[in-house]
Amino acid sequence: MYAYLNGIIADIEEDNCIIDVNDIGYNVQISGQTMTRLPGIGERVKLYTYTNVKEDALQLYGFLSKADLEMFKKCITVSGIGPKGALGLLSAMDADDLRFAIISQDVKAISKAPGIGKRTAERLILELKDKLAIDDTMVQKEMDAYQGGNIAIDDAQKKEAVEALVALGYGQSESLKAVNAVPGGENMDAGALLKAALKKLF
Repeated sequence: MYAYLNGIIADIEEDNCIIDVNDIGYNVQISGQTMTRLPGIGERVKLYTYTNVKEDALQLYGFLSKADLEMFKKCITVSGIGPKGALGLLSAMDADDLRFAIISQDVKAISKAPGIGKRTAERLILELKDKLAIDDTMVQKEMDAYQGGNIAIDDAQKKEAVEALVALGYGQSESLKAVNAVPGGENMDAGALLKAALKKLF
């Protein structure tokens, strides 16, 4: 119904905001990730929207990027995940992180989203992993290398640090992302990498 709204932020609450478009206020449901990235009240914003029509209500869901909107639309195709659940997923992580978690089959990371249990996370992975466009991300190649034990010798320290994080209870995807995010990590031993990655996870 609406592709996007481009207007002034009139109000922001925990899970929704009001966008003033030509003196008409649109109540838009938003994720926690979107809320933290919104400009302030009185500022202009463009939200890509999804319209959910129910018998007794018409709801708008808004996102700052098309990637988040597309991931939201994919999530609501999964049995047992409605708009509220999909919004919860995108509150816990952005579209790239969620795609990463699905590709790497990281049930633990997905289960951290509010209202998403282990079985629902497993169903999400099962139904979406083959539908996601994975060729445009280096994450998949790196996860394949890690899971297949094929990380090159010069990445042995990285692999050891990732395995240590997984042993501590972190998911594969968040562990690899944390290790990759360490500045100068290629010059550190596994112990130093582990300490630096843990700081990013806290």
